Amino acid sequence: MAIILQRQITDEEKKQILEKFGRICFATNHEIPVGEEIHFDHIKAFSNDGESEISNIAPMCQIHNLAKGRLPLEDFRVKLRLDEFFKIGAALTLKHELQYFKDNKTIKGFGSSVIYTSTEKTIELEFDGSKESYRLYTCPTTNWKYFYATLPVSIINSDDDDDGEIGLQPRYLIHERVFELYRHFKRNTVLQPSIARLYKNKILVFDGQHKIASLLWNERKYFELKIYINPDPKSLNQTNISAHDKFAQTRFYSSIMVAKLGSQFGKQFEEYKNLEDGNYKTESGFVKYVRLSEQISNADVNKRFLSFIYDSVLDESTNKIVRLVSKGNRSSDEHPLTLDMLTKSIFTNFLYRYSTDDDLTSEKYKREQEITNTIQLCNIIDEEVLHNWDATKSESDLTQNKLNRMFRSKSIMAWSELLRDAVAAKLDITDQDEKSQIFYRDISDENFEKIRKIFRRLVSWTVWESAPDSEIDRVLADNKGEVKKYFKDKGLTTGYLMGASS
Repeated sequence: MAIILQRQITDEEKKQILEKFGRICFATNHEIPVGEEIHFDHIKAFSNDGESEISNIAPMCQIHNLAKGRLPLEDFRVKLRLDEFFKIGAALTLKHELQYFKDNKTIKGFGSSVIYTSTEKTIELEFDGSKESYRLYTCPTTNWKYFYATLPVSIINSDDDDDGEIGLQPRYLIHERVFELYRHFKRNTVLQPSIARLYKNKILVFDGQHKIASLLWNERKYFELKIYINPDPKSLNQTNISAHDKFAQTRFYSSIMVAKLGSQFGKQFEEYKNLEDGNYKTESGFVKYVRLSEQISNADVNKRFLSFIYDSVLDESTNKIVRLVSKGNRSSDEHPLTLDMLTKSIFTNFLYRYSTDDDLTSEKYKREQEITNTIQLCNIIDEEVLHNWDATKSESDLTQNKLNRMFRSKSIMAWSELLRDAVAAKLDITDQDEKSQIFYRDISDENFEKIRKIFRRLVSWTVWESAPDSEIDRVLADNKGEVKKYFKDKGLTTGYLMGASS
């Protein structure tokens, strides 16, 4: 006979629960140390038809039980796993989640090929050792054939870029959206199928990936799909873009930077995107939305937005100087650069540090290019000189001494301004407003070679190689104004960087 859970479970009931689970926290399956308090909670909540029986109670450690707040235990357990999944990266699609489930042995596999034969009215699929037949429909506008089917996860994949071909999946998964849909589909039906195409014997999902991603967390193994048979990819892609842009409440965003905004700001950015206020969606509009929704100051929200831009530049997978950036506020022999130092030099001079009014969906929006350009400049700095940094060398080593001088805080602040002015001149940027957005544009490889040559001139300035304890060492300990004056007096000018004699 089932034991009904009262307001306080008895020691005997706790004993039965522990005999079943052991001293294992239900949230993450970690062991609860002897002597640490054990909490007991419902696995399936009352609100989700969870029974008030011992069979629906599990042990938890105190930390996780307090952290879950008002979430049902099973939802909190999924949220922790979702958190783990989204740590993989910022640009994740359904394919990444399928691979995650496969790696964790939740599913045996995904994306297997199918064999198919079709007539005018039917299509037969052969997969997983079985054959299924489906009725074919014809689009009256395009004459494309399509069919409806409920198919296993084993033959489903995301329509991502693959093998040099452009996929039709335009968006990345958003943590909050997957979790909200996961909770929704625990109690509600799926009203519309996800949409896929049959291409090279593969079932590739290009619309409704959040739906499938959330159902996977609900342990669903079969999914309802509308599947097109070999449609024209370009036309279908344009149709998909329009469906998520002009003709839908949720506008279409394919920019990597916008995906990062969604990843960084989460639910707030989703809410802002979905505002039906008739206005273009912009960075400045989003910053205002955050300020009003959180009731925080302009300074606080701008600081948060700037941190997002800086974090985007300091991407350790693409930016070579990140290995030398200190995690704290102070530099060290191993980490000579700090965020504060970069903020007052490279970032101040090459990043537009204000939110823009450019439509996030337009070609005019260049934040992604600006980030890429700034990373490329950082990589030029590393390739031309900073890769030689060696914390084991003393100042008597000429190369290390030169690097110490170049990358002292006042030094890099001063020469970054000269570098910006020289780059602006090479790119024929004379307007001050344009100069404030110097990297907020497309820059060709040819122009980056010009930028590389400018930086080489900076590196080759002979004063860097003065003997130890020379005048330059005293000046570099002074304020930035004195450093700039010294540079000018000794011939380190914009003109010199552009090729004039020193």
